[in-house]
Amino acid sequence: MADSTHHTIRRAAARPRGWCCSFAGVPESPDYRALPSAAGGGGGGAQKLPPKSPLAPSFHSSPSSKLAGLIDPRRILSPGRVSPIDSEGSPVVAAAEEDQGAAAMVPFVAVREDEEEGGGGLDLRLSLRGRDGRRVVMELDSAVLCDSSAFFADMVPDASGGTSGGKRIEVDGVDNLDAFKEAVELMFEPDAMRWLARAGLSRAIAVLEVSSSIMFDRGIESCLKYIEAVPWNENEEEKLKRVFSRCTFDESVCKDVLARLQQQCRRGSEDLTVQLVEYVTSGTNSSARKEMQSLVSGLLSKSSVYHKDLSGLNKGGLYQICYSCLSSLVELFVEDSGSVEDAGQAMTVSDRKPMIERISKQTENLNWLFDILVNNDMAEEFVELWAKQDELVRMHEQASPMFRYELSRISASVFIALGKGRIQCPSDTRSQLFYGWFMPMLMDFGWLQRCSKGLDVRILEENLGQALLTLPLQQQQSLFEEWFRCFASRGTECPNLSGAFQVWWRRSFVRSSLEVRR
Repeated sequence: MADSTHHTIRRAAARPRGWCCSFAGVPESPDYRALPSAAGGGGGGAQKLPPKSPLAPSFHSSPSSKLAGLIDPRRILSPGRVSPIDSEGSPVVAAAEEDQGAAAMVPFVAVREDEEEGGGGLDLRLSLRGRDGRRVVMELDSAVLCDSSAFFADMVPDASGGTSGGKRIEVDGVDNLDAFKEAVELMFEPDAMRWLARAGLSRAIAVLEVSSSIMFDRGIESCLKYIEAVPWNENEEEKLKRVFSRCTFDESVCKDVLARLQQQCRRGSEDLTVQLVEYVTSGTNSSARKEMQSLVSGLLSKSSVYHKDLSGLNKGGLYQICYSCLSSLVELFVEDSGSVEDAGQAMTVSDRKPMIERISKQTENLNWLFDILVNNDMAEEFVELWAKQDELVRMHEQASPMFRYELSRISASVFIALGKGRIQCPSDTRSQLFYGWFMPMLMDFGWLQRCSKGLDVRILEENLGQALLTLPLQQQQSLFEEWFRCFASRGTECPNLSGAFQVWWRRSFVRSSLEVRR
């Protein structure tokens, strides 16, 4: 061996300090391991950890936990997958090779010393081989590499060992070859932020994870600084969350990114939801209020990706807003009926709008709130609340048809929900609802057809009849008689319930051979 012009030293045997970490997860045994010798003889000393970088106290970690005690001398992997970037201008010389047979090899890190001396300051050859068989060879300045990464500082052969040849490190079985290469290239970049801006956010996240695993502190700090300063889409946000779940970063460098990833103020979403709903119902701009209604409804929908359960809805707070809107609606009808001595006192200076517009706003609010409650299975109390509005029912008879039909718009929503079976209320509540609001519906149906505002009157007719059929037969008879008399005199100005009427007639008077014996 003394006469040989080229010799190879396997780092795993010659230097017990050599180590590697897995990016894929926690090895089966996290204990320190005795390393086998190159000749297959007795094991070397216990695995030692590399010294911490002087740049920061604890910027680095393994993806699964701190590196201490989680070292596997056979493996070094990297996360994610990104596309290569233009490395022009970098002091790193990189070449890619294809090696299909390498994919089946067991991942390991090997360090060799060559007698051939590299030119200039590029005294180290780093060979990276990916799991897909690709291979990248990088000619590097070992001083820069060791100063940048505590991982490589422990792997590079000591020049004082007696040889003057070049140094070689081989890393096999890399999951993300491009990200690993880019993390190394970043060590030689004088302006890391400019390099990351050219690379883009997705690749910066991949480089961040590699930098964490090889203890490249400046790379971690630069990646986090860049990531915090740019917008994220949802896919990038989820990718970043996965990196933070696998890596542990020093709070001093990651606090700004965490502030965007995690809610720092633990104010309950229930209170915020109620406040948003209240902002909408008290809004004075009609078009903006409708747009915000659509936005909030989408967020609170059970099918929405933003709404995982009912924990974000405060039922009591929503009903308080319902009571407030209903109280305002009653006051408006009282004002219209002349019960207020000075009607001008009932109108604030900032809300001098026509009566029909103010009533329409409150009925629109109540219909919207009812829709939210129905979609989240909370609407039974609303039906009971609406069924007990005896004062509104009384004032409906005296009010102008131009805006009293707005009350029947609320009733229409309730009848449709009952007819579709989306609300299950006691029989007494349903009976009270029909005895209070069925006749106003018959009177206002013509106005609802002419001013539908999105209401499908055919769906209303169908479900009004279905809801009526849920009452006891004797009560059905009384209500169907009222409808028959109204329809006979008003025609299409009255809802067509003939289908439901026939069902009631058959159930009440057509005897079958299977009649239950009394």
